[in-house]
Amino acid sequence: MRNLYLIRHGSTEANEKWLYCGATDIPLSVNGRAELKRKKRYDDYPDMKDARIYTSGLLRTEETLNILFGTLPHYAFREFAETNFGVFEMKSYESLKENDVYQKWISGDYDENIAPGGESSNMMRDRVIKKLNELLEEDGDILIVCHGGPIVAIMQYFFAERNLNRYEWQPKGGEGYHIILDGTEPVSYSPIPVIHEKSPIF
Repeated sequence: MRNLYLIRHGSTEANEKWLYCGATDIPLSVNGRAELKRKKRYDDYPDMKDARIYTSGLLRTEETLNILFGTLPHYAFREFAETNFGVFEMKSYESLKENDVYQKWISGDYDENIAPGGESSNMMRDRVIKKLNELLEEDGDILIVCHGGPIVAIMQYFFAERNLNRYEWQPKGGEGYHIILDGTEPVSYSPIPVIHEKSPIF
């Protein structure tokens, strides 16, 4: 048996303002950093000292890894980045709702529709799963600090029988999943970190 850990980056200004942010490289917000530090202090994360560690290379994942686990050797693969929202990057629904191109994009099959200048959810999923399967060819535990979309893609890939949608799978910032694998086959999963009832809440 082996372990695969998936952790979503902490909150950014784009998250807090409900902006589309995939390829845009922005840092964690002040609140995002504070929340991760609180989680590290009060909640239980697995020991990652023997895991192979990966991020998407975007600043918000690098900062999250550093806050939660310190300065650890790791590799960055852009294949684990969020969906590229193209011309809609760093814009909100409110600012786009009268835009015909935007309305066409969000209508119909959201997974297949390609954001102009960007990619579709399915394109993101395919690159994420391809890179994940490459990494799983090597033995040992793995930690991936990435984004909500890629984590959803991996959970839907491994646990398709649960038939959960993106909103049901998507973890909060600094949270994610611990998946137990038998070789490359998923056996079970549980949420991480273990959140204690007495943890203070902002």
